[in-house]
Amino acid sequence: MRRLLLSDCKEALKATSAEGNAEMRVHQDYPLNVGASAHSVRQKFITEQKNFYIRNHGSLPTVDVQHYRLTVGGLVQTSLELTLDELRAAFSSVTVTATLQCAGHRRDELAAIRAIPGEVIWSAETAGTATWKGVALRDLLQAAGLKKSARHVAFLGLDEISKDGERFGFGGSIPVEKALSSEVLLAYEMNGEPLAPAHGFPVRVVVPGYIGARSVKWLANITLQEEPSSNYYQARAYKLFPPHIRAETADWQQGQMLGPLPINSVICSLQPGAVCQAGQLAIQGYAIAGEDQRIERVELSLDAGASWLEATLTEQARRWAWSFWEASVQVQPGTYQLMVRAWDTAGHVQPENLESIWNWKGYLNNAWQRVTISIE
Repeated sequence: MRRLLLSDCKEALKATSAEGNAEMRVHQDYPLNVGASAHSVRQKFITEQKNFYIRNHGSLPTVDVQHYRLTVGGLVQTSLELTLDELRAAFSSVTVTATLQCAGHRRDELAAIRAIPGEVIWSAETAGTATWKGVALRDLLQAAGLKKSARHVAFLGLDEISKDGERFGFGGSIPVEKALSSEVLLAYEMNGEPLAPAHGFPVRVVVPGYIGARSVKWLANITLQEEPSSNYYQARAYKLFPPHIRAETADWQQGQMLGPLPINSVICSLQPGAVCQAGQLAIQGYAIAGEDQRIERVELSLDAGASWLEATLTEQARRWAWSFWEASVQVQPGTYQLMVRAWDTAGHVQPENLESIWNWKGYLNNAWQRVTISIE
């Protein structure tokens, strides 16, 4: 196995069909970070690979399958070491249609309030839905035999990150209860095709309902342990702080480790500043329910929240995947501030104000989205 250089990252971008795609925006070449426009991903319920966002923190490893090994260790009865062929042969394959969303989704709206330095300023471009095929993680864990003291399942990838003079792979963990849920996969296919290098070939974790960072790519090691992962991206990077905390005053022990996603909704068919014609206006978007809930209702306002109308759920999602919504409204010339909010089956609703959820890392923006447009 080797690590990809900058030139290799560009080749990997070509391999995903993202390069030259007007709907994709390259935020960084190295590490490779590419966003898909909300408009593009709303075209199909299952996001095509060429329109699926790419989030990385380090190198893109190229993996020689003949030498690839997946290990399972730590607080288990029997340690395992499997080739890709052995993994596929030893365990039944399962599929899950699930939405992945980055914790930095819609960060640009938070950054417009106060600066968020050192982070990729994503817009509503880091969400996508795929049909993942692989092995249920719980089947692998049951084969290894969990010890009673195991509380967390930690993952480590084959990529390489340089930070503060150290070199390490991207990692993270999830509680053992989530790991034993049927929807958590070790995926080797995405939409009926092998994983592309940028999406984690040959095996990645898929943790539906959790932030995308927990779906570790290029998976090499699974470790059962008493405490959450000590990897930088679990212990430090992906933590949530209240609005009054800043980087220089943050106590990392007090930050909230990110896990389940909150409910969210996005307007996809109209960008801020769009100019449209008077008459009938079609508005489309998607909504994502947190954890294991489903979207119950989506409401849209054309007058900055003075009144609301219920949108139509055109594709009502099963658990773990987004729902598509749309509304058709009559509009006259003028300026309109569109707003969208959603409820899930547990009664959760999005918070109204960005200010109430602002944080210096720009994570988990799920406030009502606001899009101002002009009608001629």
